[in-house]
Amino acid sequence: MFSQKGLSLDQAPPISVVFRFFLQGALFGIVGGVLLAIYQNEVFDPASKGALVLTHVFTLGIMLSVMLAALFQMLPVIAGVKLTSPIKKANWVQYPLVVGIITLLFAFHFGKISWLYLLASVLLGGSILFIAFIMIEKLLRLSNHSSSSKGITAALFSLVLLVLAALYLTTVLGGYNEGVHYVEIKTAHYSFGLFGWIAVLIISISFQVIEMFYVTPPYPNIMGKYLSGGILFLLAIASIVSFFLPDIWAVCHLVLALLLVAYALLALKRLSQRKRPISDATVWFWRLGLGSLIVSMLCFMLGLFVQTAWVHTLAYLWFGAFALSIVFAMFYKIVPFLTWFHLSSQGYFTAPMMHEIIHPKTAKKHFWIHCSMMAALIMSLIVPQFILLASLLTILSFGWMGYQIVHAHYLYVKTQKEGQKFNY
Repeated sequence: MFSQKGLSLDQAPPISVVFRFFLQGALFGIVGGVLLAIYQNEVFDPASKGALVLTHVFTLGIMLSVMLAALFQMLPVIAGVKLTSPIKKANWVQYPLVVGIITLLFAFHFGKISWLYLLASVLLGGSILFIAFIMIEKLLRLSNHSSSSKGITAALFSLVLLVLAALYLTTVLGGYNEGVHYVEIKTAHYSFGLFGWIAVLIISISFQVIEMFYVTPPYPNIMGKYLSGGILFLLAIASIVSFFLPDIWAVCHLVLALLLVAYALLALKRLSQRKRPISDATVWFWRLGLGSLIVSMLCFMLGLFVQTAWVHTLAYLWFGAFALSIVFAMFYKIVPFLTWFHLSSQGYFTAPMMHEIIHPKTAKKHFWIHCSMMAALIMSLIVPQFILLASLLTILSFGWMGYQIVHAHYLYVKTQKEGQKFNY
């Protein structure tokens, strides 16, 4: 993505499409920090409304937003997929998505208000399935697939399945369905969300960007070929078998945890083999994220044998650290590059360089804010008062991210107004 080879301005979506989804994720992150101060340690109780609300702020408000930003940008680059009318498609996704997320959060907070669940289901189901089916259809038309394009396809299928499971769950919560299979569908829902959507999408993108960004040896062919599809296959089989044998999920989660630990260890090894061993905050974010994934999966495995609440809580907290760390690593590569690339492609020789858009020291400061936020959140399991510090650091972390987007957009607009172009 850092080379203009094979990437033209015609292929790339308008910069506003990517920036606005990133900004949406940052704003929901700030909302999450505020809600953390309101619900406080209630969020560690899986049965509480606080846990339900914060989980979906993280998965829908933050992760889905930034993953859509990445997909709009990377599909033309990684997979050669061109999304026609990207602004129109982004509008059809973003506006109902935002209203749907907010509606769902109100539904979780206030309880059994049937019409809130119905409205959230229509808005979220419609917007997410709309863009997922478009992207899947484009990917299935490809004649030659890379490891990344195969993995992105698997991740999008997981997204579709988790949304369908979510629609079943909201009909139960809204009182439209008796929920005979509620437990089985709920397990499938979060399994597809964590393993099939978030983890597989990050893995798939990493197959290309780690080698490209950091000049590392490529991943083994067997991992690129089979890991993403294998995870989707395991989840699909477990979902079906669980209706007859509920304990199958324990076996499935154990196998998935071992696969993700193996992936993380290999990715860490690849980063240690990079040919440009320059100090870079994005490498720190990747290492923190991959290390967090290993800890999370070890906690998942321990939780299969030790039924202790704090083990499960730690598993989810460390998984959150994994996902957010990789999001920030990608963010600090994508935003400066896109700003420079679009202005350079438009002929502005006064376009700011990438380090002028977001200085490397700025990313390093954010890294330490992010580490402090995660440390405070984990410490609050022992000392409850730390939850307020975690809340403030969450607001600061996502506020920091939001400012970088606004600043990059300001430089972009300023260069378009005042910058000088080459005379052809």
